Amino acid sequence: MKELKKVAIFSKEYPPYIYGGAGVHVEYLSRELARLVPVEVRCFGDQNITDGNLAVRGYGMWDDIKRNTDPRYVGAVDAFVRSLMMAKDNLDADIVHCHTWYADMGGLLAGKLWNVPYVLSIHSLEPLRPWKVEQLGNGYHLSTWMEKTAIEQAAAVIAVSKETRADVLRFFDIAPERVHVIYNGIDLDQYRKAMATDVLQRYGVDPDRPFVLFVGRIARQKGIIHLVNAIPHIDPALQVVLCAGAPDTPEIAQEMNEGVAAVSQVREGVIWIQEMLAREDVIQMYSHATVFCCPSVYEPFGIINLEAMACETAVVASAVGGIKEVVVPGETGVLVDLRLKEGTFDPEDPAKFSADLAAAINDVALDTKRRERYGKNGRRRVEEHFSWRAVAQQTLELYQSLLK
Repeated sequence: MKELKKVAIFSKEYPPYIYGGAGVHVEYLSRELARLVPVEVRCFGDQNITDGNLAVRGYGMWDDIKRNTDPRYVGAVDAFVRSLMMAKDNLDADIVHCHTWYADMGGLLAGKLWNVPYVLSIHSLEPLRPWKVEQLGNGYHLSTWMEKTAIEQAAAVIAVSKETRADVLRFFDIAPERVHVIYNGIDLDQYRKAMATDVLQRYGVDPDRPFVLFVGRIARQKGIIHLVNAIPHIDPALQVVLCAGAPDTPEIAQEMNEGVAAVSQVREGVIWIQEMLAREDVIQMYSHATVFCCPSVYEPFGIINLEAMACETAVVASAVGGIKEVVVPGETGVLVDLRLKEGTFDPEDPAKFSADLAAAINDVALDTKRRERYGKNGRRRVEEHFSWRAVAQQTLELYQSLLK
């Protein structure tokens, strides 16, 4: 068996340019892998970092990428170009590991050029995000083609949940034995209950009043509009704190602005933080939230639920995707049923989903013993099942199996 001497990771996101769960995954996985083997990260950006076993290099945007084209196509075309740039550079790694469709084609091309196996981690799937047509136009057809082509030729695919694995097998022509499940993880030392309240006060959150918290992008996938529509039904004793920024499109940005403005007229205590908070600030928010709400309509894993649970906060989340493998109903939180119209990610009855979210939030928030029990159980579950060191070890074992 060939000895694994070095790993290359291709990713769109890497600090300081992180906006989603996939970027968090890459940051921590690369750090933990670097404890075991040299790691080179190639990513979108201007990074140039060497830290022991970990080297990071950023790749910038081609100057002409926006010239003489539909602006909606830029994202997909830029991903293709940067994937080629990452793949063509000299590579001395034994394996390439790619994250999200933005970098998947880089793995396929690198595999051809340097004769190494490539692995893809599936954090979401383009066929299950049809609303991205709104964002990418026909560029969506390019992103889906890149994803499909790379998945079906990969030496191995890592799904972040059992349900995501089932989706991969449903949508792509790939042998089941090539699709593996390795969950996301969390830094148990970093994500733990914080006692300070200065961040809350800085953003106008009353630390002496209970509040429900949302953390995430303003995206159709994250279900944020459904939570905004639930606010009139949430007990007025609860503050509502929305840490929500980086809207996917101008249309959803306008919908969010109008929705928050409307509910703010009928009740007080709605606090919308539109900037992306530093990690330590978000941890403080998690730690003092009475309930954390994740209303996603599509979520392959939902790492934010782990973050809240690690900070001993009860969770109310939609019963979709990998969330059902993270949040245990009646033990660490409540799952709210989400009936979707066939072939879509639109709720059959959006008003009912919003009302059900509010009812679950109220039930948990107003029952002190219940929410404290959920919080303690959540921390215990995270400690037992979701450490990054365990994730890195499982991933390394998969790499090694591909070198036989």
